[in-house]
Amino acid sequence: MQADWQSEPDAASVADTACRLIGVAAKAAIAERGRFRLVLAGGSTPLDTYRRLAHSDQQWKRWSLYYGDERCYPADHPQRNSVLVEATGLPSLAGKHHPIAAELGAKAAAAKYRERIASAMPFDMVLLGIGPDGHTASLFPGCKWPEKTVFAVSKSPKPPPERVTLGPTALQNCRAMLVLVSGSEKADVVQRWRAGEKLPIATVADVPQAKVIVERSCLTVAADQPAAT
Repeated sequence: MQADWQSEPDAASVADTACRLIGVAAKAAIAERGRFRLVLAGGSTPLDTYRRLAHSDQQWKRWSLYYGDERCYPADHPQRNSVLVEATGLPSLAGKHHPIAAELGAKAAAAKYRERIASAMPFDMVLLGIGPDGHTASLFPGCKWPEKTVFAVSKSPKPPPERVTLGPTALQNCRAMLVLVSGSEKADVVQRWRAGEKLPIATVADVPQAKVIVERSCLTVAADQPAAT
């Protein structure tokens, strides 16, 4: 397990810390390369972070926003990641916003997004969440992942069955990775991850540039495992 772990007292502190670290990474990327390329995650904890970011002072016109995955719903569907993120106000501030056109269908959207991200990698930062089953983006346990930067998912165990996701190689092709974890219902999967179970999140975040920001209530640590710091 190469990721660095940092615990926070509550979900608000996870979002606050994530907001601060994203801002630091953005400032450094813009100073060095003139642009900040950020891959967004879905889920409630990342959305709390985006709301905080939208009220922060950033060089927004130099930000480019991408997505780690998307559900194949109509473009205005309330459960689309892009629609949920747009409601936070973040995309309206960024210089460039690149949602996944999942309304085209999973295969067509995946092919189009592969072309879109080709020139964006390595990303400056990738944000990830984690589901109670250990999935991240739309990479689910027990599913085969093709060797592509972006691919179609046709049999997701969570609705809708069709999705588009970045693959592990694309998600890992970044200068920094933040995994945001909050909610006591994640305690079991966090323990399994830290115990070495081969979960999707464990595979993707097994890189030296990964940092896990985790709410303390999620940490159920066995006696022979080190506590997060």
